[in-house]
Amino acid sequence: MTQQRAIERQRRILEAALRVYARRGYGAATMDEVARASRTSKGGLYFHFPSKEDLFLALLRYASRRLLEKVEEAMSAAPDPVARAEAALGTVLRTFSRHRPLARILLLEGYGAGRRFQAEVTALRDRCATLVRGCLEEAIARGLIGPVDADLTARAWFGATVEVIVHWLITGRPRRLEDAYPPLRALFRRSVGLPPDDVP
Repeated sequence: MTQQRAIERQRRILEAALRVYARRGYGAATMDEVARASRTSKGGLYFHFPSKEDLFLALLRYASRRLLEKVEEAMSAAPDPVARAEAALGTVLRTFSRHRPLARILLLEGYGAGRRFQAEVTALRDRCATLVRGCLEEAIARGLIGPVDADLTARAWFGATVEVIVHWLITGRPRRLEDAYPPLRALFRRSVGLPPDDVP
């Protein structure tokens, strides 16, 4: 098998595992189900991922990379550090709105699957909060916002975003997750002394 074909098969397996684990949960899902969903033999599946735990860990890392790529792309197009922080959090919310299985894996299943997996999810959350913190530190240095505890504020902003998404996953409210972004953004802006402007 060429390297490119191996990478493509791994991607197909991970996409199938994302659907299976999101639907069935980590505990109930089986490798047989993932093999069927990915149109891969069981031997082929175990060649790439020797155990269910290895597959789920790889899935968490794959899903994290996908999310961070979208966040960093959105941030790169924002005109100033405050807008970059808002773009990061807005992208997290909108990405999960469009990809509910991704949200379930990263925000519900990952935490419930054991310490090894919790560490991966925690690392993702830390990475996102660190991106926002960097934006806030730059905004403070440039005089765009007053002096705030950038780390605490970034974690509060990201934590509030995650709580809204988890509530949506569990209850289905709000019906359209992206509708939660304008009031969240207004809340974030007020917390650093900025006017709660309408979302552009």
